[in-house]
Amino acid sequence: MENIIILGTGCAGFTAGIYTARANLNPLILEGKQPGGQLTTTSEVENFPGFPEGVDGFSLMDQLRKQATRFGARVENAFIDKVTFNQESKTLYAGEKQFETKAVIIATGAAPRLLGIPGEMEMYGGKGVTTCATCDGAFYRDMEVVVIGGGDSACEEALFLTRFCSKVTLVHRRNELRASQIMAERTLNNEKINVVWDSGVKEILPNEDGKVTAITIENLLTGQQSQISCKGVFIAIGHVPNTKPFDGILPLDQNGYLVPEIGSQVKTEIPGVYVAGDCADHVFRQAITAAGMGCQAAIEAERWLAELK
Repeated sequence: MENIIILGTGCAGFTAGIYTARANLNPLILEGKQPGGQLTTTSEVENFPGFPEGVDGFSLMDQLRKQATRFGARVENAFIDKVTFNQESKTLYAGEKQFETKAVIIATGAAPRLLGIPGEMEMYGGKGVTTCATCDGAFYRDMEVVVIGGGDSACEEALFLTRFCSKVTLVHRRNELRASQIMAERTLNNEKINVVWDSGVKEILPNEDGKVTAITIENLLTGQQSQISCKGVFIAIGHVPNTKPFDGILPLDQNGYLVPEIGSQVKTEIPGVYVAGDCADHVFRQAITAAGMGCQAAIEAERWLAELK
């Protein structure tokens, strides 16, 4: 039986791995379908402390992996699709294979909702299509960009981008924003933001270098199509937390995010089970906050295992 298993190899998972390995817990880290998490799709990260010149997302995750394994963390590829938890032991199932452990840190992350349109994946991550204005907005200084969505997230992204971009076009499928009243008012009153109503994006168009140059939109009422020139496309239609195996086992909110125990960011109602990162955080969703939660979960797990002995 393992002392502790960490699910996920993003910032939360590897940080938890570093702390538990240094505590001589010999952690096993299981990576799922996207080793390294969402940061591996980001061309450059400028807001992670300690990198004044910025760092490539893939390189950052590779360094975190090396740091965790240096202290003795083991990394194995396995996608967990079922779990059974109790206070004495936890069993994780990856198909026919199973893992037994005393403690678990769930750091499975979340995946951004995408549109599923031509050009989207071809230009996702470094070529003009992104899902995080906080991460990538500064790269589009004095450029025209498009934000897709109509909720609070889309409005927050659009407002944030006005700090850098010359013009922000918000494309929404309805004739009114779904955002909260105050966010909607701020968005509609910002002179840098132009809203295109009742429209869906049909295609993202590249230039000769394979980077975003425009989008094709369709008016959903008239069927008329047109193009909007832009250098960046920010998709803000929500995220999908990777929490399906825990449905019915641990509390989830209405959007599927893991809900920690009241009074804690990382403890759950089951002793020895902890959460960290984007699978439980739908507010900040930053690499540094995920790393912080990974640290908290690791320290809590270490203390719980010590009491167990």
